[in-house]
Amino acid sequence: MSVKIITDSASDLPASRHPAISVLPMTITFGDRQYRDGEELSNQRFYELLIESEQLPSTSQIGPAQFEEAFRAQVEEGHTVVAVILSGKLSGTYQSACIAAEEFPRQVFVVDSENAAMGERVLVERAAQLVDQGLAAGEIAQRLETEKKDIRLIALLDTLEYLKRGGRISKSAAAIGGMLSIKPVIAIQNGEVCMLGKARGSKNGNNLLMQEIQKTAGIDFDRPYCLGYSGFHDDMLQKYIADSRSLWEGHAEHLPVGTIGATIGTHVGPGAVGVAFFQKG
Repeated sequence: MSVKIITDSASDLPASRHPAISVLPMTITFGDRQYRDGEELSNQRFYELLIESEQLPSTSQIGPAQFEEAFRAQVEEGHTVVAVILSGKLSGTYQSACIAAEEFPRQVFVVDSENAAMGERVLVERAAQLVDQGLAAGEIAQRLETEKKDIRLIALLDTLEYLKRGGRISKSAAAIGGMLSIKPVIAIQNGEVCMLGKARGSKNGNNLLMQEIQKTAGIDFDRPYCLGYSGFHDDMLQKYIADSRSLWEGHAEHLPVGTIGATIGTHVGPGAVGVAFFQKG
């Protein structure tokens, strides 16, 4: 009996992921058109539509029936399942997974990542590490419940426009911030998006991002970590990597980089950069 990992597309996992991992797509709606995230809608196309659209898209949770079908397929093949899901405070997807898992006691274990995007991704990748170490599904779920408290996801936004559209800040605050070139730094804490601080200009924003990372107990390079960007190119991310080389030099030969998808990209817009990692215990 082997352990399989099921997650949702909000985790922004790369196509070249661990073979034990399966991803269920969220549904993204622009106007009257629906897309299966990651299947019918690439991140590139998502940002094209986001910029073209006057209204923010909506994201639909994955329903219990979709989870039940996915769980049943694995269980009938003799596998046990660990489902690592988008924060329950950001979506009803976690509740859907819990409802479906009731049909498979001691065979399916559901974990609320209390995170999204890169933060959810590193927890899924940690689950894959534990699969490779030979842990049983229940043991993996218990470890993830403990270790998820160590995850830090911190991001620097290039614009306030999408926070304004989503009603998270006022139009006047967004207008003033735009004139002053304000770059907010946000994080996910206790499963919710919060603002850590604001800086004027990209250089100061990069400095603030590094300062927030340095406030943690340090990056645990033995567990998964990644960097991400939103939009069409990684120019801002490459600048951040160059500015923050002291954080990585001597610790990591390779920096995993991915794109920030629709779930978080809807609210941060293009031009954001972020880092997700486990802080040292």
